Amino acid sequence: MNRKFFTFLWPVIWALAFSLSSGAVLAADEAPDVFVKRIANETLDAVRSDKSIKGGDINKIMQLVDSKLMQHVNFRRMTALATGPGWRRATPEQQERLQEEFKLLLIRTYSGALSQISDQTIEMKPLRGASDEKNLVVQTEVKGRGEPIQLDYRLEKTPGEGAGWKIFDLNVMGIWLVENYRSQFSKEINAGGVDGLIKSLSDRNKSNAKKA
Repeated sequence: MNRKFFTFLWPVIWALAFSLSSGAVLAADEAPDVFVKRIANETLDAVRSDKSIKGGDINKIMQLVDSKLMQHVNFRRMTALATGPGWRRATPEQQERLQEEFKLLLIRTYSGALSQISDQTIEMKPLRGASDEKNLVVQTEVKGRGEPIQLDYRLEKTPGEGAGWKIFDLNVMGIWLVENYRSQFSKEINAGGVDGLIKSLSDRNKSNAKKA
């Protein structure tokens, strides 16, 4: 994974994540672009003011992700798409481990990027397609120092309890998160099966923990 690529990506992802729950009631009825714009603008301010998050406090970040982010992200779908065909061959226990290790990998690897949030603003692009489509992409630009950064959100509309928009993929500067990880995960599965991928993720998480 290109480290420079995620230097731009993760400050905005985490900023979005930490106040998604504040719009839970509205999210079911909001247009997807309104949903993203409102939350992004609210949360950039929230993260800027939280010294613990900006300092890379892993425990606090994980608590916030579990309590606020996960209910608004279809992380199971994200992990399944990143795993590819191996997901269907995995047992329920293996699928749970994959989700746990993948989430921890993302948090531990890129939490340090939070300290880079400063004067970024979000500019929305015109929404393509009807806002009630089940799957669509909300396109934005992150503006701050340097050139604007393309940041797009792939959303799905979910019915029933917890209805509303859920994120299951992100695109930064033309690179989709799921697609990028899928190529890595595929190599791991081909070499050692699903258990091999789980071990690889676990080892990377342990290594990141030691570095932290």
